[in-house]
Amino acid sequence: MTTVQKIKEIEDEMARSKLFSAQKNKATSYHLGLLKAKLAKLRRELIAPSGGGGGGAGIGFDVARTGIASVGFVGFPSVGKSTLMSKLTGTHSEVSAIDFTTLTTVPGTVKVHGAPIQILDLPGIIEGANDNRGRGRQVIAVARTCNLIFIFQVLDVLKPLNDKRIIEGELEGFGIRLNKSPPSIIVRKKDKGGIAISNTVPLTNIDHEEIKAVLSEFRISNADVAIREPNCTADDLVDVIEGNRVYVPALYVLNKIDAISIEELDLLYKIPHSVPVSSKEWMNIDELIEKMWQALDLVRVYTKPRGQAPDYTSPVVLKRGKSSIEDFCNSIHKEIAKQLKYAIVWGASAKHARGQKVGLEHTLDDEDVVTIVKK
Repeated sequence: MTTVQKIKEIEDEMARSKLFSAQKNKATSYHLGLLKAKLAKLRRELIAPSGGGGGGAGIGFDVARTGIASVGFVGFPSVGKSTLMSKLTGTHSEVSAIDFTTLTTVPGTVKVHGAPIQILDLPGIIEGANDNRGRGRQVIAVARTCNLIFIFQVLDVLKPLNDKRIIEGELEGFGIRLNKSPPSIIVRKKDKGGIAISNTVPLTNIDHEEIKAVLSEFRISNADVAIREPNCTADDLVDVIEGNRVYVPALYVLNKIDAISIEELDLLYKIPHSVPVSSKEWMNIDELIEKMWQALDLVRVYTKPRGQAPDYTSPVVLKRGKSSIEDFCNSIHKEIAKQLKYAIVWGASAKHARGQKVGLEHTLDDEDVVTIVKK
């Protein structure tokens, strides 16, 4: 029996267990926990097959990374990814009404607020992509490495919004968690003492029996488990134990709005994380670019040589969370941090409007202005 068949068998058994156990008890909780853990282990085999080949990006999928961040274009074939890519970056990506026109990763770069952003036009995926149908595993492997994912969706009756659920399922099955943060669950293994479970919030979607079942399937018999986030599930616990999940923001690019009514457009804006556009007619692309910038959460820092005006034309762009003065110095030249006496900062991160003297540990905010003073 193949891994895919085993996964299907467990999913069917889980569906039956939920159907016949209207009221949860210790036995069904434990059984469901075991099934979820087994399912996660089988999906891990799909993410990293033991045979060696087939798990990597493969020929045509490895691309040199440029820019401060990367955005992956993901979607079914012929949904307008290549059209937007070509117009946005000036990079030629084959455009056609025929499915599977793009067969490899096509990279391009677009500048947003002075920051170079790499765009990766990925081949169209099909249902069953995480089982490697249509080279889906290579496509999703590239998507795992992106800072932001654009999920493209065509707005017509032949390809309804139901496709959104299918694509989400394919990405989830490959360990990508869209628009989520890592769950606040700590699993600390120990040598003895059994399983100790503590929670600072009510357990609404998981109970102690389910937690013990999941740990048992991963052969963890001694551990301290701390749950500090409401509405945590067994799937969240599995994600923490597995430790190979990636948490990526995503925007749903709803294409071909030129073919729908204003009333339908108003409904589309109610879909979370969505941006309705028309790649062909270049409608609402400005909003898409702005939403992309917000989702990437980058920090622009302007340099100000001593005695001169700030240079607002070429910002140093840093990632949020890695935007200290030391990160700023290293992005210019690694020797600058060693030579730093202090820095003067103006902007949102400074305590005073006239500027603040700071050291290497100071965290910069977007559009701060910095003067470096050397020893």
